Amino acid sequence: MDRFNAMRVFTRIVELGGFAKAADSLQLPRASVTVLIKQLEAHLGVQLLQRTTRQVSPTLDGAAYYQRCVQLLSDLEETEAVFSASRQSPRGTLSIDMPSGIGRLIVIPALPTFTARYPQIELEIGLNDRPVDLIREGIDCVLRGGAALDESLVARPLAMMDQLTLASPAYLERMGVPASLDDLAHHHMVEYRSSASGKRFGLEFEVDGELRPVNLAKRVAATSSDGYFAACEAGFGLIQAPHYHAMRQLAQGTLVDVLPQMGVPRMALTALYPPHRQLSQRVRVFVDWLVALCAQPGTGLQRQPRALR
Repeated sequence: MDRFNAMRVFTRIVELGGFAKAADSLQLPRASVTVLIKQLEAHLGVQLLQRTTRQVSPTLDGAAYYQRCVQLLSDLEETEAVFSASRQSPRGTLSIDMPSGIGRLIVIPALPTFTARYPQIELEIGLNDRPVDLIREGIDCVLRGGAALDESLVARPLAMMDQLTLASPAYLERMGVPASLDDLAHHHMVEYRSSASGKRFGLEFEVDGELRPVNLAKRVAATSSDGYFAACEAGFGLIQAPHYHAMRQLAQGTLVDVLPQMGVPRMALTALYPPHRQLSQRVRVFVDWLVALCAQPGTGLQRQPRALR
């Protein structure tokens, strides 16, 4: 029995909650996964997993063994990377997840530079606004805008994104163009509702160094960024969103920058990954590449200052 391979299989079963899912994730025959776990339990002399018709979960011994396995496998990967060519040329599959807007507009168009530099890394990319369970879903790294909700993850700051207040031309023609916050009293907004926390977001402005929330009447609430923008373009009210996400609409004239003289709080963009992936060379080089990408001009993450006349 290859004990390290058995440990790898065992950790995936715990993380995914089933033999079949672990086998599919590791591209192994399901019978081989079952045999490996039986051999591992026989070798250790303890039961590691509790099996029911609905799920597989670790026993108390299994939970303790899982924690040790995660650390050992991480240490093994880092040690091999130090003493092999993989330190200069990391290889293997890297699973990442990010909001659809960030992926479509910023990361994926720039990926050819990453894959040219690291040709032996295979990328699996998910574009989601929904929360993901990195451990259970086998994801190595996620990108998220806003405050990081899971303190158990390692957070790497990438950028502070400028935001705008936006409306469609048809909406402004119907409701009027606001010149101040007081003018917003008779206006509408599109509400954004987080699918992760259920929290509802209205508008926010920075006034004299203080944050001032503004909640307006609404007819539509959205739980995805694409739906949020679509509702705004359809004339349902004002929204606030990162500048990069509105660049195309602003250029095409389907959205208009409203109250540009009023400051909108910036939004943090962060890379998050589990602590046991901290030493992974694949995660390291990808996050380092993201940091460099987000610092480049032209991404739209930071709005370029207007030229003085």
